[in-house]
Parts: sequence; structure tokens; C-alpha cells
Amino acid sequence: MYEFSLNSLLLLNEILSIGNTITAFSLLLYALTFNLRDRVARAFALLLATVTMAYFGDVLAGSAFPDGEIEMWLRLQWVGISFVPATYLHLSDSLLASTGRPSRGRRLVVVRAGFALSGVTLILAGLTPYVVGDTLRVGSAVFLEPGPLFPLFAIFFFGSLALAGYNFWRAYQRCLTSVSRRRMAYLMLGAVAPLFASFPFVTLLGGAVIGTLPHLFWSILLMINASVTGLMVMMAYAVAYFGVAHPDRVVKSRLFQWIMRGPFVASTVAAVTILVNRVADFVGLENSIAGPFAMVSTLLVLQFAITLMRPAWERWLFYGEDRNDIARLHLLEERVLTTGDLRQFLESVLNAVCDICDTRSAFVAALDAQGLELEVAVGPDDPLRESEDLPPVLMSDERVEFENLGTVFTWDSYWLIPLHSPISDDMIGIMGLRATNDKPDFDAEEEQALSIMVERASNALSDRLLQREVFGVVDRLVPQVEAIHRMRVAARYGGADAFQTPLEGVRSEADFVHLVRDALAHFWGGPRLTGSPLLRLQVVREAMEEHDGNAVNALRSILRRAIDWVRPEGERRFTAEWVLYNILEMKVLEGRKVRDVAMRLAMSEADLYRKQRVAFERVARAIARMEGEVVAKSNDQVKAGD
Repeated sequence: MYEFSLNSLLLLNEILSIGNTITAFSLLLYALTFNLRDRVARAFALLLATVTMAYFGDVLAGSAFPDGEIEMWLRLQWVGISFVPATYLHLSDSLLASTGRPSRGRRLVVVRAGFALSGVTLILAGLTPYVVGDTLRVGSAVFLEPGPLFPLFAIFFFGSLALAGYNFWRAYQRCLTSVSRRRMAYLMLGAVAPLFASFPFVTLLGGAVIGTLPHLFWSILLMINASVTGLMVMMAYAVAYFGVAHPDRVVKSRLFQWIMRGPFVASTVAAVTILVNRVADFVGLENSIAGPFAMVSTLLVLQFAITLMRPAWERWLFYGEDRNDIARLHLLEERVLTTGDLRQFLESVLNAVCDICDTRSAFVAALDAQGLELEVAVGPDDPLRESEDLPPVLMSDERVEFENLGTVFTWDSYWLIPLHSPISDDMIGIMGLRATNDKPDFDAEEEQALSIMVERASNALSDRLLQREVFGVVDRLVPQVEAIHRMRVAARYGGADAFQTPLEGVRSEADFVHLVRDALAHFWGGPRLTGSPLLRLQVVREAMEEHDGNAVNALRSILRRAIDWVRPEGERRFTAEWVLYNILEMKVLEGRKVRDVAMRLAMSEADLYRKQRVAFERVARAIARMEGEVVAKSNDQVKAGD
């Protein structure tokens, strides 16, 4: 019974050590993935790297057999152990700076001195016997005996932690909101984990406690290992909010999913594999296939369970009063009618129409502010190959009235059926059928079936137009929401100063490019030009003098100047260096359709969209340069006046 209980403690400690190694490494990857741009997150990632190395060396030493290999892994541990004090100091300094108390030089000197002493410790521990000496084996424990300088390392270790703890407390005192104080408290409590995980208590205690009270020693170590995982997750939770402007529910959900699919699954699989292998060895089934089978089965079952239960857990844990709003957003995400979905549906409708009317080709075109845009065409005939443009709206006096279909027009070699919105009855597009005779002549059955297909196409186009309006609202809303989230995050520690920046001033380069793209899309008129925030640019205000105070014309002239800036020198050609300017001229200045521009430049529509995005970025860069020149000139004039 004595041996069984001791072996059970050893097995549980081995499993927990592996689990802690996996957890530390997984949280390190999380910090490196999501908010590495923040200084606190970088310092935390460095601290997790030291913990990972300390646990990694411990796990490898526990599974090695020759003393030489064991000593190698135990000394490898010191890559992490040596730098724990310095990373604690670095993290505490970053936390104080994030609360509005950047270092005035003294803390920075202390942090640098800490890293220097950690480097010296690593050299002494890895290559000499001064910090740690030979390998000792007491019972089931294997460790390095303390060297003559080990007490000095312990003083450096705990002294650094005491100073870091003082900085943590100062950062906690400077937190302004109850939420920030609560999360800082989580961070301070979780900061105990790297201490327990990295300091070599076995080396400090020696073999006395291990040899005389092995159950007590391994029980205490078991409790420490069991608490380290929870403390590290608590610390990661607090740090996850630094440097991100996402809503709290997004941060919580992302971290929760990362932990469940990463350390939880990996640690459980490792534990099951170890237990099954031990049981197989005990019953005399060495090298049994039971171990790999249990590992794969556990992995699949856990992933299945997480996928099945995660949405319910997230709604219950993170959404709170926002459950209905989030449910509507998820429903929109799942049910949204994308361009590909629309074309696929319309192709099915047109194929059915061709069967009903016994015609070989058909197309659907959507009506927008610039005219008709071809959406889908089926069959061997292409309306754009037979005519430069789609028909104007509406275009022909040759028409036939039907009871269910309404008016059917004749254009070129096509019969055209207007598509109307089921909401407002406005015309939103046309359906074209390849004519089989001079005038449309449908019997009652064909007319009834065709009217159903027309209704289906109208509903699809109408839904797509409504979604475009939603997306337009989202495009205008996102920059404002992002600005509010940025100020919300900054206000946790920055006080009233965080609210001084106006919303319109908090725009990224991507936002500016988006505004330029919208203005170019409505270059010849439209709400994205007439209501564009670009009208408030100083360069536009100056140009208004040349356009009788008309801000829209002034903005249009600035856009044209920016397009000219993209134009290469020399005579216009259809070569690679001219492709960006040619796209801007034909798409923006001449108002040609995407398909027409792509055919003219001999490229695919996908390639055209990619190059068009680059062209818009060039135009935005040119406008930003013009704005900078005007602002600099204005500042110089103010200084000269002073």
C-alpha cells in the first residue's frame, strides 16, 4: 500500500508536469498570436517562455535514464530558471508603464541589470558547478545539488520577485476602474505560478525532506503542480485584454476556445496515454496498440464534444444580456447571401428558364446607380460580346403585355423582363432570354412557370441589395466602433485624457483607403462622394476656392489629381507599368463595367480586383501626401505670422 500510494503520487506529478508544460507553451503561442504588439503581452510571453523551458527540462529529465542525459536536461532547465527574475522585473515595469507611469530611467536600469545577472547565472549554471553541481538521486527524485553560489542566486531570485511585486502593487493602485482593478488582482495572483513552476525547490531542500518524508514532499509538489495551471490561465486571462480593442466577450471567447482546444485537449490526451500504457505494462502487454488507440480516440471525442458544446457554453458564460444581439449577428453570418451564393442561385433559375422557354441562353443584370451590371449569364451566347453595353433602362418601344409577367421588351436578339423589388416595386434589374422568334409568345403554362422564376430572381436580387445596404452601414459604423473600443481600453488606465481624441481623428491607414475607395466608386455622383468624410480634408477646403465653394467638385478634382499622380511618364500604353493607371481611368473616370475593363486589359476579374485595390491604395497615398503638404504649409504660415 505504501509503494502504491507513493507511485500514484509520482504518476500524478508526472502527468501534471506534462500538462503544465503544454499549458505554458500553448499560452505562449496565444500571446505571440493575438496581442504581441502590446508591451505587457510581450513581457508576459517572455515569462511564459522561461516557464516552458523550466518544465520542459524537468519532464525530459524525468523520462531519461543515463545520468549524463539526466544532467543535460536538468541544466537545460536553467535556460528558463535563470531568466525568471529578469522577466518578472520586465513585466512589472511594463504594467506600470501601461498605467501611465513610464520609467524615468531607474526602473529601466534595474530591468537591464536583471537580464545581465540572469545571463551570468545561465552561464555559471550551465557550464560550471558554482550554482548547481553534480546529479543526486534521492528515492524517486533526481536533481542537481546546490553549488557554493546557489544562495546568492536565491537572494537574486526572491529579491527580484519582491521588487516586481512592489511594482505590481503600484500598478494595481493606479487602476482607475473596478474592472481594471479586478483584472490586475487576477494578474497579481496568477503571477505566483511562474515562481512555483520555475524555482528549483528540490535543489534548495536537498535530499533531507525527500528521503525522510517522501509522501509529504510529493503531496506538496502535487498541490503546487495542480495550482500552477489555474494560476497561469488566470494570468493569461488578465493579460489578454492588454493591447486589444475587441469587446470583452470576444477576448473571453477566443481565450476559452484556445484553452479548450489546446492545453485541455493535449493534456488530457497525454494523461490518458500515460495511464493506458502503465496499465498495459502492469498486465504484461508491453508495446500494446491500446496506447495509440486511446490517444486517437480521446483526441477525436474531445474535439467532437467541444465543437458540440462550445456555442452553448459561450452563450452562457460570455454573452449575458447581449445574447439576443449576438444571436442575430450569428444568424446573419450564417444566412448571408454572398455574391457566389447569388450567382449560383441565379444560374439555377436561368437554367430552369431556358428549359421552360426552350431558349438556349439567358442572363440577369442588376440595376445600380451607374446602370445595369451583368450578374449571371448561361448558355453559349454572351450579351456583352454582341453589344458594347447592356441595354439602357428601359430601352425599347417593342413590347408585349402578359397577364402574369407584365411587360416583356425586345432588345437586339433578347427578350427582356423587368425585375421589381417585392418591397417597393421599384425596378432592380432585368432578365434577358435569347429570342426564339420576333416577338415573345408564351402560352399560359409557360407564362405561369416563367412568372415564378422571375419572382425568385427578383427576391434574390432584392435580398442582395438589402444586404449591400447593411454592409454599407457596417462599413461606416466599424471605424466609429473601433475608435470607441480603443478609447474604452485606454480609459481603463489613461483617465480622462483617453477621451480627448475626437472619433474622426482616430482613423487608421486602412480606414483612409476605405474612404478613398468609396469616393472613387461614386466619382460621378453618389452618397459616398457627397457625404464623404474626405470633404473635411484641408486640401479639399483649399481647392474649394477654385470651384466656387463646391466641396464635392473640389474633392472630385483632388481625386483626379491623385489619379494623375499614379500615371507613369510618357505616352499611354497597355503595358504592366501602366496597368494601375489604366484601371483607374477606365473604371473611375470613364465609368466602365468591371467585365469590360477586364476584357480590355486582358486579365481575369479576380486579378483586376487585386490590382484595383493596389491602385486605390496609391491614390490614397497621393491624397495623404497632398494633405500633408498643405498642413505643413499652413503651419509654416502660422509660425511666420508669429
